Amino acid sequence: MSRRGRNAAPAGAGAARCTVTVCRGCCCGTAKIPGPDHPAQLDQLRSSLAQTAQLHVTGCLDACEHANVIVIQPSASGRAAGGRPVWLGLVNDRGAADDIAAWVDAGGPGLADPPGVLDLYAFTPSRRIRQAVER
Repeated sequence: MSRRGRNAAPAGAGAARCTVTVCRGCCCGTAKIPGPDHPAQLDQLRSSLAQTAQLHVTGCLDACEHANVIVIQPSASGRAAGGRPVWLGLVNDRGAADDIAAWVDAGGPGLADPPGVLDLYAFTPSRRIRQAVER
């Protein structure tokens, strides 16, 4: 079965693509989070999202207890369909990056249902943190 949700639109639909923000601050992407190959994870996201999303690497998102943190912001059409930014934490295995890329390729927030496993990574940061990132 396709990974696209029942309301999915093709990637690239709408005025803008999804934006994927990858934290690489004080904890995320550092030896403080042992195990993952952080450079390989970032390279994997860059290559798999190159045609479907804007990728931003940022400093600390102030959600260190959830390191590694990735935020997926919907495209313009995804936002119009009700999609809102999705915060994912503890993204420390290779399979998660594949699932994120597949979801964004299918349309992302508002246009496609995420793979169920991503629900395990989702969290809600404080309003102060959300407002600083989601502008």
